[in-house]
Amino acid sequence: AGRRVIRSLTYLRLHEDDNPWAHPVEGLLITLDLTDRTVISCVDEGDVPVPMAHGNYTLDVQGPVRESLKPIDITQPEGPSFSVDGSLVQWENWKFRVGFSQQEGLVLNQITFRDGDEDRSVATRASVPEMVVPYGDTTEARHWISYFDAGEYLLGKNANSLMLGCDCLGVIHYFDGFVPDDNGHATKIPQAICMHEEDYGILWKHTDLEGNPDTRRSRRLVVSYFSTIGNYDYGFFWYFYLDGSIQVEAKATGIVFVGANEPGTVDPHATEIAPAVFAPIHQHLFCARIDVAIDGEDNTLHEIEAVGIPMGPDNPYGNAFTWSNTQLKTEQDAQRVANGLASRVWEVRSASRKNYVGKPTAYWLIPEGKALLAAQPESTVHGRATFATKHLWGTQYHPDELFPASDYPNGRAPGGGLPEWTAANRSLDGEDLVLWHTFGPTHIPRTEDWPIMPVDYSGFWFKPHGFLDQNPAMNLPEDARSKSSCAMDGSAGPCCTTGGCGCCNGDTCRCGNAQCGCGK
Repeated sequence: AGRRVIRSLTYLRLHEDDNPWAHPVEGLLITLDLTDRTVISCVDEGDVPVPMAHGNYTLDVQGPVRESLKPIDITQPEGPSFSVDGSLVQWENWKFRVGFSQQEGLVLNQITFRDGDEDRSVATRASVPEMVVPYGDTTEARHWISYFDAGEYLLGKNANSLMLGCDCLGVIHYFDGFVPDDNGHATKIPQAICMHEEDYGILWKHTDLEGNPDTRRSRRLVVSYFSTIGNYDYGFFWYFYLDGSIQVEAKATGIVFVGANEPGTVDPHATEIAPAVFAPIHQHLFCARIDVAIDGEDNTLHEIEAVGIPMGPDNPYGNAFTWSNTQLKTEQDAQRVANGLASRVWEVRSASRKNYVGKPTAYWLIPEGKALLAAQPESTVHGRATFATKHLWGTQYHPDELFPASDYPNGRAPGGGLPEWTAANRSLDGEDLVLWHTFGPTHIPRTEDWPIMPVDYSGFWFKPHGFLDQNPAMNLPEDARSKSSCAMDGSAGPCCTTGGCGCCNGDTCRCGNAQCGCGK
């Protein structure tokens, strides 16, 4: 008790601007007591040459600069479609409040969707409060590595100050983040959260029997932030869509964690991504927490699956299939694993409100269904990151239950957080429910991940399913308020905006579509 103990790996840095991650001193691990400033132990697994090839990624060493890319300009001449009043954001039918905490980073509160004259509740609070990065390396220097990047290192505290034109494009609104420093004083992270709109292709389209097309373009509101935890960088993006859908996406990039070995060594736990540089297999397992409120706080939780029907009286031609609906009535019932073969999703229903065809209003959580925690039950990380052994946990709301691996996973005995809370097996039938969803990639490193890893995407969808009486985007204007529609040959359809794309001459807009009939 009272000791602050850390393990420290060793790296060589050749000069002030050098990338130290490229030069690991293999097998040298120091355990330190920060309280009395003493070395507890030193592990030295033997002499392996330090990789000396540079792993730097700046243009001065990676150039010459590519000159083939043409500019893409994002302009919104009338400004954005969203409005901001303090923390309150309104965009089309969506309304929510933006918050920030030192562990979770971005927090969204009081999420509603406007239906006619009513702001209908979807969720009370939503965030990504935990993630764990367990490694599959068996060496003495690395077998213990399983970073809790939120619970131990604090995603919000390590948030970046975002830059216009690099992290975000378009007409941007920034929110500052405020977190306590080590002495409890408030610290501002300028421009920690970015919000902007993006075109997102086709929202809906149909061409009728006479050949007349009807098309509406999709658009989404993006609320995001980035956090740097040591060598890795993580972006967390919340997308709000015109059709009532919410998408959550985590973007993993940065520098992969590496060790050293003799060039050409076959290592069952690591990939040689550069000569003598080996990156261990690992996972990035995020946990999203959504305090759902589908038309209020009296909700039920269900598992929906596609089900085949055996040949027989119910399926005489062999083509029939249907779906099953299983209510998850308690917290022990609601510990579930995704099943892509059955198109498994989880439905949150209102226990009191029905849509105009008489069915409960609902939202679906649609998972990607990637791998769960690969570590064995006997491992230390399994006991600390038990949340990552299920894709879904459902709990009854409790104000003290915010972090799935417990408030302090660094010093907590195994079994804290979700497994401890759900042991009470509380009712989920018509209660205030919280969904906890595990998602993220299993990373088998590759040479293309060096020296900087291209973004690896993972996430999930939260979509209305019977929540609304029809497609809420039917009244969008035909032009979707966007005019960037000129073809490479200079033609336009059906009209163009002066100076927008080269198909206009001075102040005169000349339509390139002879059949348009606009007179321009």
